[in-house]
Amino acid sequence: MSKFALLFLMVFFGGILSALLFTPMASFLVYQLVYFLNPDIRWWSASIPGIRYSFITVTVMLVVLLSRYNSLSLIAPWKEQPVFKWMLALVVLYFFALIFAVVPDVHKRFTIDFAKLVLIMMMAYKLVHTEKALDACLWAYIVGATYIGYMAREVGRDGQGRVEGIGMVDTGGDGNMTAAAMVPALIILMYLAWLGNKKIKLFALFCGAFIANGIVLINSRGAFLGALVGGLFFLFFMIFSKYQRKGQRGTAMLIIIVALGGTIYVTDELFWSRMETIQEVDDGGKSGSHRIDFWMATFDVVRDYPLGVGIQGYTELSPNYLPDHYFEGRKIGKAVHSTWFQILAELGWLGLFLLIALLTSTLKLSKRTKEYLLNIENYNAYFKILALEGALISFLVAGSFIDRARAEVLYWLILFIAIAANIYLFRSAEQKNAQSLTK
Repeated sequence: MSKFALLFLMVFFGGILSALLFTPMASFLVYQLVYFLNPDIRWWSASIPGIRYSFITVTVMLVVLLSRYNSLSLIAPWKEQPVFKWMLALVVLYFFALIFAVVPDVHKRFTIDFAKLVLIMMMAYKLVHTEKALDACLWAYIVGATYIGYMAREVGRDGQGRVEGIGMVDTGGDGNMTAAAMVPALIILMYLAWLGNKKIKLFALFCGAFIANGIVLINSRGAFLGALVGGLFFLFFMIFSKYQRKGQRGTAMLIIIVALGGTIYVTDELFWSRMETIQEVDDGGKSGSHRIDFWMATFDVVRDYPLGVGIQGYTELSPNYLPDHYFEGRKIGKAVHSTWFQILAELGWLGLFLLIALLTSTLKLSKRTKEYLLNIENYNAYFKILALEGALISFLVAGSFIDRARAEVLYWLILFIAIAANIYLFRSAEQKNAQSLTK
């Protein structure tokens, strides 16, 4: 048995036992690691039992939740979180779209997967309800992204200068989708490295190197833009915020220097030649070109199908809305290549509204939490929320160039902000009110 296989089995079964016997939140940590490790496609999968690892972790999550439902509901009630209402509304709309979906079999399968994802997020919200548990989830995410970075290094680029087939189960082997899922981890790492001790800083540097190198090897332009925007967002607040810790601006400048130095070290001519094509939208020979044409065609689709065309409907109908030269030598249609236009095509204007409402609700929740943290002068937690916001923004930027409306990591990031609001805003305010009443 390989070392990777043995390590995976130890972590998996150790986590399951820990969830059943000690701490329920361990079940979600195992779920996160199984998502990134994706054991079914790894070279070491032949050394482990062929069982449904993700299904087992979700089942354990459900069991531990039901066994402690009453106590957990007092700590983390769903009714306080408007984000779950918008998630459920999207699920309902996807099921309603079965009526008019162009490819009903595909739409049904992915709608069920999406409903499962939302259910998992709601369970995780109740299971992860302390600051240490949230930090553990953030580290599990980072470790998972680090493993993907390691895989990218081991596999190396293919003949097209990309790394494909190393991602998670919901990426379908697509490099752009894999890179987009890795990018937010870099923003969170900035925060953890900044406030961590020396050991944490070194470990964060180790993880960051693998993640950044993996993104470079994958050569995703959207991921590069996401990392840039998300990183600048967080660093802007570190440098210019009036709420300063000792050495904060100096640390921010050091992060910038390390990031620039690391970028120069891990990037190569092939990476920069690809990044130079970001602004090229008129050359049909360029990979990812003509996305604007795909986006604009969405309006024509929605004009003919106001309620949307369902999952994969745009791809099926794209030959009717795009010029013939896009389909020379192709047996399938074109994807829309944007999260925003993806959901517009799938669910019409109502679907786009619900997604924007979900994100707006998340950011409003984040704003309320930050305001409360500033009032009680908890600046460390304040910057953690900023890091989570930056991580979400980085994913949305990267997702603007690929179809990621139902991505696991997108809903993880929303979940992390909801958990943080529960810990730092709702529970903290309740405890403060209780203390004032007892005086």
